[in-house]
Amino acid sequence: MTMWRLRRAGEGDAPALAMVAAASFLETFAGILKGPDIIAHCARKSSPAQFSAWAQDAGSALTLAEHPDGAAPVGYTVLSVPDFPIPTTSDDIELRRIYALSLTRGTGIGAALMARAIDDARALGKTRLLLGVLGANRRARDFYERQGFTLAGERQFLVGESLFDDVIYARDL
Repeated sequence: MTMWRLRRAGEGDAPALAMVAAASFLETFAGILKGPDIIAHCARKSSPAQFSAWAQDAGSALTLAEHPDGAAPVGYTVLSVPDFPIPTTSDDIELRRIYALSLTRGTGIGAALMARAIDDARALGKTRLLLGVLGANRRARDFYERQGFTLAGERQFLVGESLFDDVIYARDL
């Protein structure tokens, strides 16, 4: 079994995070979302500048997963202040991103990234973890439910020029 390297990412990792973010988003949503919407979304929401801003924010935490042979970026997580249309408190944190490249499927990297995100959220003093996911993404929803998340609400989410229905999950820490 491959032993992925998970480490806290910093501002200098912004280009690597942006690259794996775009690649994993494309892999996940090609054939589901329109190509121009994927490109626009990644340019706006997954730029090196965005990852740099999160890295500089004391209320955020980023993890980078690297391949053990050569340290190529293969996955990541982002924890940040929640941005949901449901009631939240200062004890909440959002798992804004958790992605891994398809070459990692079936290796346990998803569970490892989630465990790290939970540990990071607790270290930030948070007691509830929230996340949003495309309502039609059954694979991801099944994963989150196996990780102990339950439905907490819904929202609409803009990707490029298209609006999608998301579900919001929550898990007490």
